Amino acid sequence: MFSIVARRMAVAVLVLAFVLGGIATAAAQPVKVEFWHSMTGSRLDVLNKVVADFNAINPNMQIEPVLVGTYEECLARFRAAYQAGQEPGIVQIYEVGTQAMHDSGMIIPAYQIPERLGENWDFGQYIRPIVQYYSKDGNLWSWPFASSTAMIYYNADHLRAAGLDPNKPPTTWQEMYEYGLKLIEAGVVKNALSFGWPDWMFENALALHDLEYANMGNGREGRPTSVSWPNEFTDELLTIWSKMARDGVWIYGGAEYNANGAFQSGEITFLMQSTSSLDGILKTVGDAFEVRTTFLPRLSDEYPRGNSLIGGNSLYVSNRVTDEELRVIFEFFKYISRTDVAVYWHKNTGYFPATNAAVKALMDEGWFTQSPNHLTAFLQILSGKSDTNASAGMRMGPFAQAREWVRTALEKIANGEDQRAALQYSAEQINALLREYNEFFE
Repeated sequence: MFSIVARRMAVAVLVLAFVLGGIATAAAQPVKVEFWHSMTGSRLDVLNKVVADFNAINPNMQIEPVLVGTYEECLARFRAAYQAGQEPGIVQIYEVGTQAMHDSGMIIPAYQIPERLGENWDFGQYIRPIVQYYSKDGNLWSWPFASSTAMIYYNADHLRAAGLDPNKPPTTWQEMYEYGLKLIEAGVVKNALSFGWPDWMFENALALHDLEYANMGNGREGRPTSVSWPNEFTDELLTIWSKMARDGVWIYGGAEYNANGAFQSGEITFLMQSTSSLDGILKTVGDAFEVRTTFLPRLSDEYPRGNSLIGGNSLYVSNRVTDEELRVIFEFFKYISRTDVAVYWHKNTGYFPATNAAVKALMDEGWFTQSPNHLTAFLQILSGKSDTNASAGMRMGPFAQAREWVRTALEKIANGEDQRAALQYSAEQINALLREYNEFFE
């Protein structure tokens, strides 16, 4: 029989084994980071695969994607969750939320992440317009991920049916109006054009002509106090939009991606929409008709040339993450910046390849020759200016709410109301929002 001492030693060894086993089990648990996003449709499947692939090769580091609604809802939910101490480690925020995130005091700026982990990272590897849009005082504040811009999608078969040359799509708003009338007169469509993100299309129209949306250097030299419109340019632009609405050429399609369905079903010929919709549109249309893309239209050459705007989203990191979580986040950010991953993301969504290396890889394999529709928006944004406040893009805290007022104005105009009065009223509401927002920082 065991002596008392032997029994005690056996019990001690057993207890130690359980303790050490518990420690080993705890150590084996992966560090998990929640990732809130707004990717839907075909983009959701692509995002889920990117995350799943990262998780598969990093069993001790796990990203947990959570769809939390629209871009606007995601921004609002993150801010509310942060106040309650329940925010995710990573959040995807659309470009409209840039200034609000900068002002929030809730995030770790992207450029500080490598520094905190004792590493170096070359932010010069990313496409210049993306870096320029999301930088503050020369430093990148959010991680490049899903950047886009707007372009025109058009049904080449419709143009042929109306006796128009599909190789010569409209380049000005006057031409768009004339093409639309011919398509309607030929009985090809009842309405020719609709916008996705109509508020963003208004912003793009200003930027394409190197005109600022608001004062204080478009919000890049200080917090803006008022928008810069209505003005002579918007009077001219919205006069022709009003004519197009009156004659059935332009039909208001609603917010965000709502207008896509009318284009995909062949009800309209032209769709102004984000390049991020490209792969979803191509897959949905299939062989039903030939989809082509082209640059956004200009008003006239009397105005200077600017650039189309960066859209889409980037990734922000909560400033409450632990060092272990930050390591996971940085590894994930490095992963999505890999050339093969960036190429896959671009090919299957239409979002820009975010790095110069990914662009080179796509060019070397002849991708843009095989799929010129993927090249359109990229050429458009790289061929414009990048050194003015107007072309770099607008910054304002209450930008999400401002867009709602622009949508309201455009819907009124599409329904036949006076364009100047509609825009003036919305401008006044936005200026009130700016005053209220700026009071917090006085």
